[in-house]
Amino acid sequence: MPTAPTAPIEWFKAARFGLFVHFGLYSLAARHEWVRSREAMSQQAYDRYLERFDPDLFDAGKLARAAREAGMRYAVLTAKHHDGFCLFDSALTDYTSTKAAGRDLVAEFAEAMRAEGLRVGLYYSLLDWHHPGFPVDRHHPLRGTDAEREPRDLAGYRDYLHAQVRELLTGYGRIDDLFFDFTYPGMGPAEWGAEELLRMVRDLQPGIVVNDRLGIPGDYVTPEQYQPDEPLERDGVPVMWEACHTLNGSWGYDRDNHDYKDPALLVRMLVQSVACGGNMLLNVGPTGRGALDPRARDTLAAIGEWMEPHARSVRGAGPSANRAPANSLYTQAGNRLYLHLLAWPLKHIHLPGLAGRVRYAQFLHDGSEIRFRQLDGTQHEHNNLAPPGRSADTLTLTVPVGRPDVLLPVIELFLDEPEEPNEPGESGGEA
Repeated sequence: MPTAPTAPIEWFKAARFGLFVHFGLYSLAARHEWVRSREAMSQQAYDRYLERFDPDLFDAGKLARAAREAGMRYAVLTAKHHDGFCLFDSALTDYTSTKAAGRDLVAEFAEAMRAEGLRVGLYYSLLDWHHPGFPVDRHHPLRGTDAEREPRDLAGYRDYLHAQVRELLTGYGRIDDLFFDFTYPGMGPAEWGAEELLRMVRDLQPGIVVNDRLGIPGDYVTPEQYQPDEPLERDGVPVMWEACHTLNGSWGYDRDNHDYKDPALLVRMLVQSVACGGNMLLNVGPTGRGALDPRARDTLAAIGEWMEPHARSVRGAGPSANRAPANSLYTQAGNRLYLHLLAWPLKHIHLPGLAGRVRYAQFLHDGSEIRFRQLDGTQHEHNNLAPPGRSADTLTLTVPVGRPDVLLPVIELFLDEPEEPNEPGESGGEA
């Protein structure tokens, strides 16, 4: 069981990799989580999914084990998405999984994640297309209909929003991460009562981390479906961030969308996140019955096979001040520098600035030694290991011609320097 952190953001930084789970009525439609808005469905039309909602294959224990085995150390479930359907037992509405199917899926999720040692996160949509007080705006399924002219009680909806967040943060034990979604023109901090809401969240769960989608600063920023290739800053100050990504472009189950990212690409994206000081939150969308589809299961398993021997280059690691050579990424934890090889070289890898600073090198997947030497590029080398002009502070590694059979080869370099954490809270590998 994870213990409460001294500073909440430090467990988040150390974990680096989490699971996002989008599940709800839209999973039965199997045409994207925005299906009601995209197809401008009436509530009556959308309720055909409510009548058939039966998550008989939703097994939170299996989901938690799949996340842990994939190397993830936290998970975030959609407690309520934009359609307003709640996966928890709410005293404020009957539009819940408890009423529809007799199951509080948030409770099941939280218990299962904790049992596997994972931190518990919840997603809560600030939008609500089911609530009569929510404005019919450009995202609402009823836009363009007479409903646009009906008066809406936004203040009443705001009270509902705050009360539901209170339910989630008082009824399910410790919640480690709260992912709000989302602010847009016309619906922003004033409409959400964001300052008051965030104060309440921190009062109820002092150890929680909160994202930035209330429209006011949170603990981390949330690039979505794009991958930063450098550390993120605000006013010149580095900020913590988490890139959230889908497997195939859809967050909810989308049966006919086969545009999947392969596991090797996802591993590279994860490492790039860590190398740039961020996390990656990888999404799965269970089927209408609540199970992971085979492609999602296989992808998580493949990532887990890579993570098992390579986890310490990710969890507990962060950016390095050293300059990585072409076609590679560095992460670092204390005096251990991790070289991730995006392309396989022919026999030699030249590492600028590391001559005289490395006492040992090995492949991380099997612990086999990598031999190295310092070569002076100002001198002629008959074996061409040090092309003319290469700086004298370059360290040259000698690697086999054959590429290791792993999704992304990693070389662990033990620096001949004092052992110091790369960043506060990042020296340990487990979240």
